[in-house]
Amino acid sequence: MCYNDHYSVIVESKAFCGVMPVMEADKTDAVRAEELKSQANEAFKAHKYAQAIDLYTQAIELNDQNVVYWANRAFAHIKLEEYGSAIQDASKAIEIDPKYSKGYYRRGAAFLAMGKLKEALKDFQQLKKICPNDRDAAKKLKECEKAVMKLKFEEAIAVPEAQRRSVADSIDFHAIDVEPQYTGAKIEGDVVTLDFVKKMIEDFKNQKSLHKRYAFQIVLQVREILRALPSLVDVNIPEGRHLTVCGDVHGQFYDLLNIFELNGLPSDENPYLFNGDFVDRGSFSVEVILTLFAFKCMSPAAMHLSRGNHESKSMNKIYGFEGEVRSKLNETFVELFAEVFCSLPLAYVLNEKVFVAHGGLFSVDGVKLSEIRAIDRFCEPPEEGLMCEILWSDPQPNPGRGPSKRGVGLAFGADVTKRFLEENNLDLIVRSHEVKDEGYEIEHDGKLITVFSAPNYCDQMGNKGAFIRFEAPDLKPNIVTFSAVPHPDVKPMAYANNFLQMFQ
Repeated sequence: MCYNDHYSVIVESKAFCGVMPVMEADKTDAVRAEELKSQANEAFKAHKYAQAIDLYTQAIELNDQNVVYWANRAFAHIKLEEYGSAIQDASKAIEIDPKYSKGYYRRGAAFLAMGKLKEALKDFQQLKKICPNDRDAAKKLKECEKAVMKLKFEEAIAVPEAQRRSVADSIDFHAIDVEPQYTGAKIEGDVVTLDFVKKMIEDFKNQKSLHKRYAFQIVLQVREILRALPSLVDVNIPEGRHLTVCGDVHGQFYDLLNIFELNGLPSDENPYLFNGDFVDRGSFSVEVILTLFAFKCMSPAAMHLSRGNHESKSMNKIYGFEGEVRSKLNETFVELFAEVFCSLPLAYVLNEKVFVAHGGLFSVDGVKLSEIRAIDRFCEPPEEGLMCEILWSDPQPNPGRGPSKRGVGLAFGADVTKRFLEENNLDLIVRSHEVKDEGYEIEHDGKLITVFSAPNYCDQMGNKGAFIRFEAPDLKPNIVTFSAVPHPDVKPMAYANNFLQMFQ
């Protein structure tokens, strides 16, 4: 076989189809580099991907002509969803040895994970040329070709944005009959009550479905609520009251319920702000989004929702939500959720002091809150500009700005954070978007907190989850961490794009 996936690649010590360049490092450096690579392999197998990256980096510093180190580090970057860095490492391996098959394989997989199917296709075509008799390479190329053809077909039949009618206008949920044998949660009239939400949650826990009539009613009602909001929402927390901020949930429904068990159900007295990435990866995304939307309908002040980079068509098509919606609901819901996601606000400010957004800051200084408030968000996320950056950017330890590890957005330093806060008379940034071992991380001289609320992310990362409770008037962040809870035996990515599953 020309290349292997999963752990076998990580213990690779020779080139597969390409010929390994002769190492020019002295023997001591070469031996030490191999020792570091072996340690990195073990860290990778233990799902300690950041540690593996650090060890591969040390090996590369001793011998930067070994393509295996670059390819293995690229794989670790892929596991951390740092696709931009993975592409850079794989490209370096290809530069060193243009016939090194693993370089094209890794780069193609990273392009694929970013939704860049045409770029991925070029790499898999090259892989097939290098390994013409490898059946697995041929299979992946065929699947990639099918995906590109499907994309071209969808682009060809797409209705121009200006001519597109809202799918919501075509739905009359009142006309949908509820069968007599249906025993699940029911909305009486037009009001979503706490009793209904509790019954729905209990049904979801037992892997029962909500009737489509009520699912339509929830999503259509929340659409109207969200569309009336600005792109940046100001939230006032009265003195003596509190608000809880949660990070990414990513379809981990049973962990969402654990948050409510630990911190109480949402209510006007116990409000939440969920900071994007509600769906994808986890295979209970429908249950998560309907639960959050139902609480928003029940009491808009009890549930605040901001958009993440995964509340988008391109991500949902790849990472499972679209397939899950088709399986559990129907095609109309795919279109409806996509439209409602475009209505989600992009950021919140708590008591004029705490800025909350999914990703991070911007490629230019001087961005005012008024500019964020004025963003026309009713669209799919663009590939550049303020809306892209607020959804995709990440903090970095170094000052200034740098390229994004993800290949989208940018990385920004503590000085950028400090200037943004000073220019907008703010005290703190809370963002999500990144897995953290403890569920959170405090950075940038205490002025930025990352919070991530999906413990044991994708059933393999071993991380804790966290949420942050802010109490007025001081808004001092009280961080609570928690571990994953059991869930039914449905694997993450169970509904994801079949082609992407081949590379996980």
